[in-house]
Amino acid sequence: MRRSLPALLVSAIMVLSVGAVSGKECKGISFPEQAQVQTSSLMLNGLGLRQATMLKVNVYVAALYVANRSTDANAILGSNTPKKLVLHFMRDVDGADLKKAWEEGFENNAKAQLPALKERIEKLKGWMADMKSGQQLAFTHKPGAGIEVDVNGAVQGTVEGDDFARAFLAIWLGAKPPNPGLKAGLLGGACG
Repeated sequence: MRRSLPALLVSAIMVLSVGAVSGKECKGISFPEQAQVQTSSLMLNGLGLRQATMLKVNVYVAALYVANRSTDANAILGSNTPKKLVLHFMRDVDGADLKKAWEEGFENNAKAQLPALKERIEKLKGWMADMKSGQQLAFTHKPGAGIEVDVNGAVQGTVEGDDFARAFLAIWLGAKPPNPGLKAGLLGGACG
């Protein structure tokens, strides 16, 4: 069967358009190109893979949505615009392990701020639950309010303060992320 050149071009454009709408993928997990936060449409900045232990066990794929794409972690952390971080789990993770990870992340990237953040970190930890493979945690920075915490589709509440939001996002974008490839991916580099 022969097709005309215009028909082939239309088909190719449709295939490419579908790919553009569907978003990006990492390790078989897809994320849309945009996320809506209140009245803001955020763009996918990048995808990062969290690996744990020396065996490099895949734990989750993280997606970072921002108002303005950037490869500069400090610019993202310093901007007072909405942001959203989504963690899609690739394996089961115990709630106690999540709480320990938050403690380590804040210790590694916001040590000087810990006294001011302590009660709010405890509030965040109180909302953590066991996560199963395929489930998601979502954290939405709403400037002036803080970080809204969503555990597998159920909003738990908001941890107050833009200072908390910056310190929290610095866990992934700060000087000591859980693993370097995770930060690089969130800043637009290769995932995994």
